[in-house]
Amino acid sequence: MFTGIVQGTAEVIACRRHEGFMQLELELPPARASALETGASIAVNGTCLTITSFKGRHVCFDLIDTTLELTNLGELKPGDRVNFERAARIGDEIGGHLMSGHILCCARISRIEASEHNHHIHFEIPQAAAPYLLPKGFVGLNGCSLTLAEVDNQRGEFGISLIPETLSQTTFGSLQPGARVNLEVDPQTQAIVDTVNLYMAQRG
Repeated sequence: MFTGIVQGTAEVIACRRHEGFMQLELELPPARASALETGASIAVNGTCLTITSFKGRHVCFDLIDTTLELTNLGELKPGDRVNFERAARIGDEIGGHLMSGHILCCARISRIEASEHNHHIHFEIPQAAAPYLLPKGFVGLNGCSLTLAEVDNQRGEFGISLIPETLSQTTFGSLQPGARVNLEVDPQTQAIVDTVNLYMAQRG
């Protein structure tokens, strides 16, 4: 499990592509590269990945076709930076909301409103996520636990507002309109919405 509090960014060192498969190699910052283990989980842009090998600060992962289809990881290239969070441990502070690292779909940035003290990012609402995006609800975007500032179904957009700390610790400050971001819906919201929809369908 993860908390949605991104621990920093990691540099993409290599993307070894094969048919429906990619081996991803990252370099973690020194402060986050201790006690690594093969088989441990790290959220990369919010996607739960398993460490297949590591050497020093370099960590490798295997990405299968489903992961490449559902996430933005297949678009990476050497030199890019990604958000990461190592798996939470029992007793850790949950500063965001519990996340599994199971990405539902990607959301595309439609527009950005930035000023000296404010940074608002608007996304096109993906059809798969539409029922679960509620004003003031939680959402995971590229691994960050965020509160939805607005949901405008008429425009087909939802928006988030980012504080300077989030911009400095993540890749959000460098994203541009058109970029695709990994989206994980809040599991509690999803469970409630699915249960209500099932109940209404059975009554109808």
